[in-house]
Amino acid sequence: MAEPFIQSTRSIQTRLFILLLRAFTAAVLFITLFILGAMAYFLAYPSSLSPIDRIPIITRLETFYLVNQNWQGVEVLPQNDLATDYHRFWQRTLLLDEQGKVVLDHGSAKTALTGTTYTKNPDDTFLPITVQGETVANVVLGTSFLSMERQLSLDFLWPIGFISLFMAIPTVIMGLFLMRRFVTPLAEVMAAARAVASGDLSTRVHASGPDDLRALSDSFNHMAASLEQSDHERRSMLADIAHELRTPLTVMRGRLEGIVDGIYPASAEQISPALEETYLLERLVEDLRLLTLAEGRQLHFEQREVNLCDLAAHVIDLFQAEAEDKKIKLTFQHCVDAAVAILDPQRIEQVVGNLVSNALRYTPEAGQIYLTVEKADGNVILTVSDDGPGVPAEHLSSIFQRFWRGEKSRSRASGGAGLGLAIARQLVEAQGGEIHAENQAEGGLKISIQFPLKKTPT
Repeated sequence: MAEPFIQSTRSIQTRLFILLLRAFTAAVLFITLFILGAMAYFLAYPSSLSPIDRIPIITRLETFYLVNQNWQGVEVLPQNDLATDYHRFWQRTLLLDEQGKVVLDHGSAKTALTGTTYTKNPDDTFLPITVQGETVANVVLGTSFLSMERQLSLDFLWPIGFISLFMAIPTVIMGLFLMRRFVTPLAEVMAAARAVASGDLSTRVHASGPDDLRALSDSFNHMAASLEQSDHERRSMLADIAHELRTPLTVMRGRLEGIVDGIYPASAEQISPALEETYLLERLVEDLRLLTLAEGRQLHFEQREVNLCDLAAHVIDLFQAEAEDKKIKLTFQHCVDAAVAILDPQRIEQVVGNLVSNALRYTPEAGQIYLTVEKADGNVILTVSDDGPGVPAEHLSSIFQRFWRGEKSRSRASGGAGLGLAIARQLVEAQGGEIHAENQAEGGLKISIQFPLKKTPT
């Protein structure tokens, strides 16, 4: 693989990797910030939904009042908690009755504040003691208690944040692995597309990754191969056209320049060769036009019932004189009954004529060309066979290509322009038929065309 392509792939891969990493990091960061924000809100704005609001002390005070219907003897509760963790809560709270008088001062009923009306501080937090729907007292949480509330909140939320961050590590690793699995093949396709766009049609990508990306890589390779083949055919066609046009133009120019310079007299004998070359050019241009229209499926076909036996006999009559001049035996060997198909008779006659003309060109003197018409599997098959030299097996698949000739050194007189079989294939396939070529065991080439038989009403 070319070094520029590798560098382009790595550059695109790096950009895609960074892009996906940013997106994934942003998602993880958003979750983390959400958790931290929830923790901050919970710590800064405690509400009645906070777990602190329902600490066991509140429940015990409500139960005490429900049983006794007053606060006499409530000091026994903090005394019972001296050896427990709840003792520190009593040390940071005040219990006020429904008139706002101090019942317990930091867990004691024997202080100077006991029995006095409590003066509220801005930093105090009041937790109501509710019994049967009525507020019978309030617990005052001082500023010293709030730090403990925050500590409890941190103790509650810290494991959640820790687990979230801990789970983010394997998630990030898995994300990196998945990004590599997706990014690498996608980057190769993008880099290859750039290379193809810049003119390197030989670029291919290695199919890897998930099934969808493999399908994308295969489709890209197929597209690149088609573009490369089309470009090669275009270049070859232009070169072949230039070659085919150059010879008659050279002959015409030399003949006309000789007449202008006085080397040749301006007689019919000297002008006729130049005129013949113009006819040749006209036929070449017409063949190219016909081939282009056929390949683009822009030809109009006037289809009707055609008896291929009658058509083959007519073509033989047209070429019989030429065959006799070359001492070649041209015969109609076999025909079946009702060999009728729905075709354009003019175009099919042109196809069969091209096949016979091609056979006459390569069949040696005293050779034989014969046509047969048969039926098989609902198709009618017309075959043109000769006993000429045939075509090398490696070239059989190429004989229907534009400007193909077995021997590039052949002159136009013996080798033709190489368009007859290409036109024949296009005209056959455009009408729903098939054309095949094969070498015969006894020697020679056999070309067959087949079309669906006309369906007869039952």
